[in-house]
Amino acid sequence: MIAADTSALSAFVSGQSGADVTRIAEALSSGELRLCPVVITELLSDPGASKILGPTISEIEILEITDGYWRRAGESRRLLKARGLKANVADALIAQSCIDHDVALITRDKDFRHFAKHCGLKLA
Repeated sequence: MIAADTSALSAFVSGQSGADVTRIAEALSSGELRLCPVVITELLSDPGASKILGPTISEIEILEITDGYWRRAGESRRLLKARGLKANVADALIAQSCIDHDVALITRDKDFRHFAKHCGLKLA
């Protein structure tokens, strides 16, 4: 299993190239791609992405929210902010979904490196 965030999926949808786009294509074709609930919300909010991925999204498995998820996400975000690092709410929620399910994240967003260094997120 592997998850992708909105930045990487947007690159995929818009036809950009890169290792992240290749990994998403491979994960989609093998059935290994998983989506965090927040990523689904972000994608469906984007008119361009929702046109292309809308039908496909329902076929991709979701990383379900587990007990204590909200608390852990808040604690991880607080830890990063206390260190003076950028940690927005959506990124904290995406990172926590991946951490809870022990799933690596495909991303173009460099802010996730803080969650990897300090919170246990695996980056693909």
